[in-house]
Amino acid sequence: MHELDPAYLLAQLDKVAGLTHPEWLPELARLELACQQAMNTVLPAPEKLDNLTINPSLQLLPVHWTHLLTLLTFAKKQDMERVEPGEEVILIWCDPSNRNLRFETALPDHLLALRMIREGIAPETAADLTNRTMAQIDALVWEAVRKGLLLAPESRLRRPPEITAQAPDKRFVAAEVFTLQWHLTSTGDLSRTHFTDHSLQTEFSFERVRPLMQELRHFCRSRFVQPQITFCGSNPLLHPRFFEIYQAAADHGLMTAIQGNPISREALERIMAIQRPSYYQVSLDGLEAHHDNIRGADSFKQTVEFLGMLTETGVPNQVMLPLTSGNLDQVLPLAELLEGITGGLTFNRQAFEREAASPDLPTPEAYQVFLQQYLDAMPSHPVLALKESLASIIYEKADHALFGGCSGFGCGAAFNFVAVLPDGEVHACHSFPSPIGTIISQSLEEIYHSDSAAGYRDGSTACSGCRLRTVCGGCLAISTSFGQAPLTSRDPHCFREQPA
Repeated sequence: MHELDPAYLLAQLDKVAGLTHPEWLPELARLELACQQAMNTVLPAPEKLDNLTINPSLQLLPVHWTHLLTLLTFAKKQDMERVEPGEEVILIWCDPSNRNLRFETALPDHLLALRMIREGIAPETAADLTNRTMAQIDALVWEAVRKGLLLAPESRLRRPPEITAQAPDKRFVAAEVFTLQWHLTSTGDLSRTHFTDHSLQTEFSFERVRPLMQELRHFCRSRFVQPQITFCGSNPLLHPRFFEIYQAAADHGLMTAIQGNPISREALERIMAIQRPSYYQVSLDGLEAHHDNIRGADSFKQTVEFLGMLTETGVPNQVMLPLTSGNLDQVLPLAELLEGITGGLTFNRQAFEREAASPDLPTPEAYQVFLQQYLDAMPSHPVLALKESLASIIYEKADHALFGGCSGFGCGAAFNFVAVLPDGEVHACHSFPSPIGTIISQSLEEIYHSDSAAGYRDGSTACSGCRLRTVCGGCLAISTSFGQAPLTSRDPHCFREQPA
């Protein structure tokens, strides 16, 4: 039965190539054989992996003809006529996400990512050898993971088993990104009547910047998640060394985002020359009159014009509205105005200091009505985005697919983000006093594993047993605003019926 042996068939094709058959036919046959081998390879499950691994189904085949890949599909005569002599390396593999066959011509980035894993080359070394930044090196490795050329272990930034077991959707138990929200400044250049920075306003030494970024990078690499720094704190660009800090983040391969006020085109171009932000978020408190009354004359106009500039320059951008009883009826009209100007408008219920006067928040009844109206408006208003965890209560009743809530994983405090204040104090969430350590004298790893961080990560005991815990958990900051103990109280706006 040697005529059925692939090696025998390939040898026979070599004999007739260029005579009765096209010269490229043997190499096409080798590609087809590689396709069969790739599809018959058993792939390990992510939970069985300890490190990044080359996909065992991956076949690298050097060929001496170009455009052969088009013949692996429904080839036509003109496709065969395009085949001509030329050197290429073909990648053929089984996609782990859907078990589909994939093939494409190898690019230098693909080969570099594969070489790094095969030879154990550290990203820092690869960056030096190729004269690239670590951000570029990390990007090409994660792109190889996205394609399935490399297999990554499952994220180790996971909710504990007791919470995972009751999750209605397993997508919301393991994060893919960890964010350090860095409040560089505690004062802004716009007037504000509400502010939730709890900093002592002492200076954060620049000498601690690079070690902190190295810690963040190591923290995330050890958990197979991507690291991000979000620069915030009224206007982070007012920090005298902002651009040095931003450059350092880019040098360490960290994704960067900015939450702040409008800036000049010159400043934006300077940021872009270093690294394009993952997003730039600005705040609007409502329609023009309401917003300007809080932030200052012409602030609304300046912010809208800045959003247009961000969109024009290709920077993803969004608007965050701090929701109060005073602007509840302005959200949907604002969405109409911002359509086509920004990539998204969303809101957070405005958290207030516990010591402040009675919080200007809507009643639970008014808030439930508003939230239903907001969800109803989303299909016809593409600009509307959603961060409100309590929306899953409405989705659950409507038998609608759930979404990830505020952080993508319900309340993400001390789970997939932490906040660093200007004095180095670290909080589980920047929206309310939730100290878990200080980055001045402690490592990020030490702070994350502290008992105080674990307490905020577990959330309120009032949510224990709720099937929406992984996509909701309420808002600890809002509980604090109402003078309640955040780790034992139910979100005052929660309207989900509790089992008897």
